[in-house]
Amino acid sequence: MSIYLDNAATTFPKPEQVYQAVDHALRRIGVGPGRGSYRQGLAASRMVFEAREAVAGLFGIRDSSRVIFTHSATESLNLAVNGLLQQGDHVVSTTMEHNSLVRPLHLAEKMGVEVTWVPGDSCGLVDWKEIGAAIRKDTRMVALSHCSNVTGALQPIEEIGAMTRKSGIMFLLDVAQSAGAIPIDVNAMKIDLLAVPGHKGLFGPQGTGILYVAEGVELRPLIVGGTGGFSSAAEQPETLPERFESGTMNTPGIAGLKAGVEFIMSTGIGSIRGKEGLLVTQLLDGLGDIPGVVTYSPRSEELRGGVVSFTVTGHDPAEIGFRLDSEFDIAVRVGLHCAPGAHRTIGTFPGGAVRVSPGYFNSGQDIEMFLRALRSIV
Repeated sequence: MSIYLDNAATTFPKPEQVYQAVDHALRRIGVGPGRGSYRQGLAASRMVFEAREAVAGLFGIRDSSRVIFTHSATESLNLAVNGLLQQGDHVVSTTMEHNSLVRPLHLAEKMGVEVTWVPGDSCGLVDWKEIGAAIRKDTRMVALSHCSNVTGALQPIEEIGAMTRKSGIMFLLDVAQSAGAIPIDVNAMKIDLLAVPGHKGLFGPQGTGILYVAEGVELRPLIVGGTGGFSSAAEQPETLPERFESGTMNTPGIAGLKAGVEFIMSTGIGSIRGKEGLLVTQLLDGLGDIPGVVTYSPRSEELRGGVVSFTVTGHDPAEIGFRLDSEFDIAVRVGLHCAPGAHRTIGTFPGGAVRVSPGYFNSGQDIEMFLRALRSIV
């Protein structure tokens, strides 16, 4: 029996209702929202609206029209960065970011935006006071991830949000590794732009994503075109969410995402967080008993999410990952995890590390079988 421990990349398996919702949308709806006034078209529009409402409820968003559906968190981050920043702006970010944020910021640098990269510590934690010290008069945005996809470090979001709001600076938060497992409230945390993948902790299909845009934040659309409404005008509509949702939507994916969010709401984020926390603790305790293993996650449960990375003295991470897969049918992630700056920060560049990310549908037995397999390898 295979064991899947790469939920930081994509959660698997999904709740059964997610598969059923996708199948229903493909077989019974079949069209996109706003593309017809017949029953199937109206059903699509109704379902997408309900999905927007579900997402808004999960993140404390008061106006669901400010929930933009995208195809990935990467697209959401590109829209937030390229739709807001302009030449002469200054941004504060960290060395722990995924390439989905790093590369849009590097592209912005080529367009005349200046970026300050605040370093994390050996576990990837960033001091919010250092972020505050990097803020200048021309700072337009603070942009970072809530939870590191390499070490699982949880950044001090409440303090950063309070600081940016007081300074009148936009706060862009990437919650790729925390959404669905850790409570997030855009109002309480003073978040102006929230980028969310659908296929990770929200249990939706791949090809789904979300960008929340707070009231008063004006973005330029990256893509313009057909929106299913406002068809008489040559200009892109100003109304949200249509302004940022050109082209045919991923209706089956959004149906599955809606089902995933509903599963989270019925199960309870506290239950999901509690179960994943127990698995991570079991994993870290077991790794600590294996000679030569070095882990990079914060030791405090309050400061970490569901990601653990480690190296083994004398062993290439790629070799460990290959043998876990080929000999034990256990799936983990190895390498740089699309975050080379994070690996430079914690000292695992260029070889990277082995990353293990349990999910809600894993068990303690899965972790124990992984630890047995690793012991036999090293």
